[in-house]
Amino acid sequence: MTESARDIAQRVRGLREDMGISAAEMAGFVQATPEQYQAYESAAEDIPASVLSEIAGKLKVDLGLLLKGEVPKMSVFSVTRKGRGAVVDRRRGYNYENLVASFHGARFEPFLVTLPETPSDAPIPQNVHPGQEFNYILEGRMRVKVQDNEEILDAGDSVIFDASKPHGMKAIGGQARFLAIIAV
Repeated sequence: MTESARDIAQRVRGLREDMGISAAEMAGFVQATPEQYQAYESAAEDIPASVLSEIAGKLKVDLGLLLKGEVPKMSVFSVTRKGRGAVVDRRRGYNYENLVASFHGARFEPFLVTLPETPSDAPIPQNVHPGQEFNYILEGRMRVKVQDNEEILDAGDSVIFDASKPHGMKAIGGQARFLAIIAV
């Protein structure tokens, strides 16, 4: 667990408590068990990027506040330089970089995601969250599973799906990078 992940968990807990929302209510809102949600707030487990986005919506704050500890100030435009996005811990080895954390009121959350290569027989970890998700493959190859549908995508391919359905992806034959845009 990185220091920033601990900081994010503390900010989530503090803001939730300030708003008078119980941990049980928030767990239900993000569709997690109370034990799973407690693991997020205690920083025992990384909070998935999609769950952080849901929490930000429930708390009526910009995701950037949870990620960086400061209210985003940019409202006309904001530039994120290569490699300088707000890093969001999600799964061991995965790298999620939020590309709009400094923009106030963003209506979608774009992430640059790097997936490490995984064994071909490893299952695809799945996730669910509200809204829609769009993925554009920048480099490498990955297998995408949405509900019972599976596709192999190469650089230049894209997919959009209902993110409330179980979905996941894994790199094939080496590392893969893609742009994930989550509608909030």
